[in-house]
Amino acid sequence: MTEGTKPKHDTPEGGEQTPREHPTTPEPQADAEVMPSLEEMLRIAEQKAAEHHDAWLRAKAEAENVRRRAQEEIAKASKFASERFAASMLPVKDSLEAALGTPNQTLETLRQGVELTLRQLENAFESANVRQIDPQGEKFDPHLHQAVGMLESDAEPNTVVQVLQKGYLLHDRVLRPALVMVAKPKSEAASAEGGDGNASS
Repeated sequence: MTEGTKPKHDTPEGGEQTPREHPTTPEPQADAEVMPSLEEMLRIAEQKAAEHHDAWLRAKAEAENVRRRAQEEIAKASKFASERFAASMLPVKDSLEAALGTPNQTLETLRQGVELTLRQLENAFESANVRQIDPQGEKFDPHLHQAVGMLESDAEPNTVVQVLQKGYLLHDRVLRPALVMVAKPKSEAASAEGGDGNASS
């Protein structure tokens, strides 16, 4: 190569030289998120805390209202629980007063009036789910019956052989147990006397 001559570069066909590529620097994003300041974060936190506190106060007030209404309903139910039963007792009282206020009653008329009043009372008991306990001939049940004594009997031991006073249930709860006498086996002496009497006859 002689002075004054320039080195030859390879060029694509047509004689045009390919431009060189230069690395480009990325432009900063214009919409990049800006970190909130400490004061802004504190303000947002205080706002959320206030909202939660208000919601808690509202929930507490609503719960208190519900509790107060429930207490009022319970008080009313307790106060007027016997209203229906008391209303069913009024015809019974009316019948008794009418019977006492009728002059010159015959025994038969008085009996009919008492039977009518008893039916009214039984209907009132039925409407209030009050049921009678009349265990004559049944097995003794300590949950429903109260034994006041024992009688020698041919019946199976612990069988109710006499009802002195009927008991009553309110739904499944015992209002009053039935007072009863319970069977016990006959003594050997009584059995022997019975046998001798049969033999002599």
